[in-house]
Order: sequence, then C-alpha cells, then structure tokens
Amino acid sequence: MPFDTIFSWIIKKRIEQIEHFTENPIDTQKAVWDNLLEKAKHTEIGKQHGFADTASYHDFKKNTPLRTYEDFTPFIQKSIAGRENILWPGKTHWFSKSSGTTDAKSKLIPVTQEAIQDCHYKGGKDLLSIYYHNNPGARLFSGKHLILGGNTSVNKLNSDSYFGDLSAIIVKNLPFWAEIRRTPSKEITLMENWEEKIEKMAKASLKEDVKIIAGVPSWMLVLLNKIISVSEGKSLLEVWPNLELYMHGGVNFQPYKNQFDTLLPTQQLNYYQTYNASEGFFSLQKENKADDMLLMLDYGIFYEFIPMDKFDGTNSQTIELQEVELYTNYALVISTNGGLWRYIVGDTVKFTSLFPFKIKVTGRTKHFINAFGEELIIENTDLAIKAACEQSQASFKEYTVAPKYLNGNEKGAHEWVIEFLKPPENLSNFIDILDNTLQELNSDYEAKRKMILEKPILHKAEEGRFSNWLKSKNKLGGQNKIPRLKNDRQFIEEILLK
Repeated sequence: MPFDTIFSWIIKKRIEQIEHFTENPIDTQKAVWDNLLEKAKHTEIGKQHGFADTASYHDFKKNTPLRTYEDFTPFIQKSIAGRENILWPGKTHWFSKSSGTTDAKSKLIPVTQEAIQDCHYKGGKDLLSIYYHNNPGARLFSGKHLILGGNTSVNKLNSDSYFGDLSAIIVKNLPFWAEIRRTPSKEITLMENWEEKIEKMAKASLKEDVKIIAGVPSWMLVLLNKIISVSEGKSLLEVWPNLELYMHGGVNFQPYKNQFDTLLPTQQLNYYQTYNASEGFFSLQKENKADDMLLMLDYGIFYEFIPMDKFDGTNSQTIELQEVELYTNYALVISTNGGLWRYIVGDTVKFTSLFPFKIKVTGRTKHFINAFGEELIIENTDLAIKAACEQSQASFKEYTVAPKYLNGNEKGAHEWVIEFLKPPENLSNFIDILDNTLQELNSDYEAKRKMILEKPILHKAEEGRFSNWLKSKNKLGGQNKIPRLKNDRQFIEEILLK
C-alpha cells in the first residue's frame, strides 16, 4: 500500500482528536495541567512549590512564581550537571541553545523526551495531518522532504548530555517515518560550516523529487538561490516540478512572500506557518491560505497570558485561556513537559478567534529584531553601541536599527541610523566594533553573520533628524522615545526621509 494512502488513513484518528480539543479547549487544558503537576510533584521544583497539594489554578499562581530564563538558571545548571528530578522526572539529556537573554550569550533550554515526542514531533505530524485533511489529493510521501535548519552541530555538555540548536536535536532524534523521506543525507544536514552545507544541500537536492521544504524564510531563500545558481539555467519549478508545501516559521513571512512568489510562480505550492521554539511547539496553520494559527492545546503545555497593557515582568498578573479577548496583545506564559513552570517566553500574541482558539504572533515583550532568526534585543544593541563609542572616543544622541531584507543573492543586514554628538574619526572601525560586540553578546546574531547577514549598514544622521521625526508624529517631548529596534522598516524609512 502506498505510504500516502497509509498516512491518509492514520491521520483520520488524529484529526478527530484535534477536533475534540478545539470543541473542548478548557477541559483539555485542565487535563494537561493536572497531568503536568501529577508527573512533576516529586521533582525539586514540584516539592518547592507544593505541586502535590495544589488543587486549583489560584493555588498554582499563589505558590509558583512567574519566572524568566535567568530565574530558571540554577535549576537548569543542576540538570546540565546530570542531576535527576530537578524540573522534570528523571534526567534531561538534551538542551536547546537559544539566545535572547540579557545576562548570557546563549540560553540552554531543557528538552525532555516527553517534549520531543509529545510536543515537537507531534506538531510536525499534526501539520501534515491537517494538510492532508485539507488537501485529500496530497502525495507528499511519494517524494522527498527538505528541512533546512540552522547550525545543526551537536555538542557534549557531559558524558550523556548534549546541546545544540533545536533543529540539531530534531534531526538527531527523527523517527523512521520522517528519516526515510528526508533529503539530503544526515551527514550533510548536520554539517557545521554553513556555506559548505548550503552548497552541498543544493547539489544533493537537484535530482530529488522534493515535495516539501521547511525552514525559516530568510535561510530558505539563501538555499533556493543557491539551487538556481548550480542548476545550469533551470528554474526552481524545473528542478522541483512537484513541490507542493512550504512549512515556515521563526520570523514574519510577509517581507519574504514576494521573493518566494518570484522564485516559485505557481498556484500548486501551499504555504503553512508554524509557531514553534525551543520552549515548545505552540500553534500551526489549520486551513489553506490562513494567516493565523490554531493554538495546540494537547501538547503537554499549559498556557497563561498577561495583557501587555498591564505587563510588569515577573510581577504581572496572569489570566487563563477562557479569559482572553479578541485582538488584545498578550505576553505568553507556559508550563510544559519540558520542565518549564510559569515561564515568560518573551513573545506576544493576539487571538483572532476564540472558538476555536487561533492566534497571531505579534512580537516580543521587549524591543527586538528577528527578521533572520537572530533574536536581537535592545540590551544587545545598547551594549554594542556603548562599546563602539568608548573604543572610538565617540558619543551619540539617538539611534534606531531595522532589518535590510534579503534580495535575490544579496545578503541581509541590520541598518543603523545614529545621530552622533561626537562622531568617530574612523567610521569603518566603529562599525567593526559594533558588529564584533553584537556577535560576542548574541550567539544567534553571530551564527547569522556567518550565514546570511552582512556587516551593519550605518547612516550618520545630522543634528535634529530624530527630533524632527518625532515632531512630525506629534510626539516631540514628554515620555515619547525613539524606537531603538523595529522588526520592520517603517520607522527607519520615515526617519531617513526627514
């Protein structure tokens, strides 16, 4: 029996389960919450916060504080050292490397076997299940699947614990049904040298019948352009005539959509977005051409939300799923089968539907740029410009940063506008210090600089440019501030025109 026919038959049961939790969301989340506390009641954190005696959500909020990554660091360090039953029963062997914290170059997020199987892999299987349900004639398993990750090297922490990008952990633990259809080989996929890997991935996939591609849009464009350059004049549709599905996530897709339409001008290609991170797989697109995602409620993740107009870090007050309102910006809080408890993810979402619960990712709780997966935050840029000014005997009044998107074979970059009080004598040296400091502070930025980002582009703004822009917005004076980081080009285009 063909694999597509078998898979179509298997997914019917899962579709029924998805429909069940969409119709019974609150009961489903209550069951997840009960199960999490029951499993973790004998762990160190479970004993510390009385999980065994926690009978209500009110007690849970009262006894278990909200935490950021920094608050979890002591527990994570114990887990890394090989101690058992710290955040989750047993020993945690995998830790996903992710930046975004202000106090460390990289975060190491615990990834338990339950999180791998019941969350991350379940999300991947569910996206395919939903896709087949929406497209009964799909034949994805008659061809190959190309998944493009980031830096997929895996490193040892100790004798039986490892860390790497989430994509590395996923590849290392792929189930057989995913492995047999993946291209290129695991050896190429796990290569650490980005440029060499892209070259070999492009050449290895030229003669494959690729049906699915998956990866962050900015990275995927690099691979697609490389395939065109080594294909002896063929278009992508000639290389992969049966390409049917692109699964994307990680950054906002809209700035890249036109470039994909240019490279792949076909109606047969469907775009499906996901929202997954080291901390968990949270949501995925439920219908063809939808621009929002279904919140997945049975992945071992219990959700809470903080209205952003009342956000006060770990002092914030959370609400449950049944209390959320449409089109309100919320900070996401999770407790998971990966051992995170009332963890403030740092992302913000808004609900586009309450039955079923569907969301859009709206940004971060802090200023950020994540156009290429670099997760740059304002603390990074503040420290970098401080270092550059100190080493160049310069000083500045205002600055703002925005992404310069990939364009064909051109790499992306971060574009800075700085109004100096005292400009540096050597602007090139200033940019080098800025760039190197950012790489030292942020491992994701460092990785993308080796892959798809050029050095920062810098514009020296004449005196008054920023204040003139604020004045044009009727925001001159008072508490109004220049946006330091913006994940699109709206502000920087306006400021450059002033």
